[in-house]
Amino acid sequence: MHHELRNKKRGITEAEARELLERGEYGILSTCDADGQPYGIPLSYCVIGNSIYFHCAIAGHKLENIEANSRVSFCVVGETEVLPDKFTTRYESVVVSGKATEVFDTEKRLGMEGLLPKYSADFVEKGIGYINADWDQTRVFKISIDDICGKARR
Repeated sequence: MHHELRNKKRGITEAEARELLERGEYGILSTCDADGQPYGIPLSYCVIGNSIYFHCAIAGHKLENIEANSRVSFCVVGETEVLPDKFTTRYESVVVSGKATEVFDTEKRLGMEGLLPKYSADFVEKGIGYINADWDQTRVFKISIDDICGKARR
């Protein structure tokens, strides 16, 4: 679902939003449970094509929520700077809406290995060993990027 920005002059291009999404250090995954109770949690992630990949344990609250409602929101905040004398903040952010689905086999490996150059570029071989050792204790999900919207005050 696409929402129009209220303050259109703060909008950034889709290309800028995607660039921010790719370089972000972490994102906040927002889900809802079957009763509509919202839940947000920070995640490490990587972007491959038109999808965001994240890994997690084999059970947990966010997984229960995704099973109840696979529609999710994912938010990344980039550079920020509080400007106290101007009573404002410089910022950049991007919000993605999409559907979270579990991936398996080749795509699971793609998602897990996609995290290595982003977070452990100097330890890729060691990371592959870590992936192999924890393969059965790890689930991988992808979020389809159905809508992406970014804004900034620079």
